[in-house]
Amino acid sequence: MIKFDHVSKVYPKNIIALENISLEIIQGEFICLVGRSGAGKSTLLRMITREDSPTDGNIYIEDIDISRIPAKNLSYLRRKIGVVFQDIKLIPSRTAFENVAYAMEASGNSIDEIEKDVPLILDLVGLSEKRDAFPNELSGGEKQRVAIARALAHKPLLFLADEPTANLDNQSSEVIMEIFKDLHREGQTIIMVTHEEQYARLAEKIIKIDDGKIVSTTKNRSR
Repeated sequence: MIKFDHVSKVYPKNIIALENISLEIIQGEFICLVGRSGAGKSTLLRMITREDSPTDGNIYIEDIDISRIPAKNLSYLRRKIGVVFQDIKLIPSRTAFENVAYAMEASGNSIDEIEKDVPLILDLVGLSEKRDAFPNELSGGEKQRVAIARALAHKPLLFLADEPTANLDNQSSEVIMEIFKDLHREGQTIIMVTHEEQYARLAEKIIKIDDGKIVSTTKNRSR
C-alpha cells in the first residue's frame, strides 16, 4: 500500500532529516514509529501527506508515485488520508457535529450522506451525547476524539496519528488507544508516532528511527 524507496530529505545547511529510508506498509497494518525527538518520525509522516517532498527517492501509495503528483492534484491524495496531530485544530465556532460535517462537505458529500454518517462516526468515537457541544465545552480527550472523527469522515485508506495522546491524561489516552484498536480490527491502516512505550506495544509492528535512519523493525509479539 505504501512504499518508501531509498528516500532522503535534506534541508538547507545540510540538515539531514531522513537518510535512505526504504519501507513497505501493507493494507491493514498498525505501525508505530518510535524514536527520540528530532529523529525524523514526523518528517516521514509529512512525506506521506506531501506536505514535504523527498530530496531523493520515491514514495508510492497504491503504486502511485506521490512525489510526482502535481500540486493541483494533491487534494485528491489527501482525501485518501486521515490525519490527527497533537495540535488539535477544531473550528471553535462549530459544534462537534459541524466540525465532522465540515470535513465531509469539503470531500463533496451530500447533505443526506452527512446527516446519515456523522452520527455514526461520532458514535464510533463515543461522542454521540456531545454532538452539539462546541470545542470550548469539551475536554482535551473529547476534542481529540472529535479530531479523530473528523479524520475518519471521508473514509480514508490510511490513518496517520502524530503523538495523539500527548498532553492528555491517562484515562483520555486509554480511550483514544481503544479507538485505534477498534479501527485496526476493522481493517484500517494506521501509522502512529508516539514516545509512550505502553501505547507502542499496541501496534503490530514497531519501527525505530534515529538520526533519520530506520535502526530496527520489530514485530510486536505482546499484542
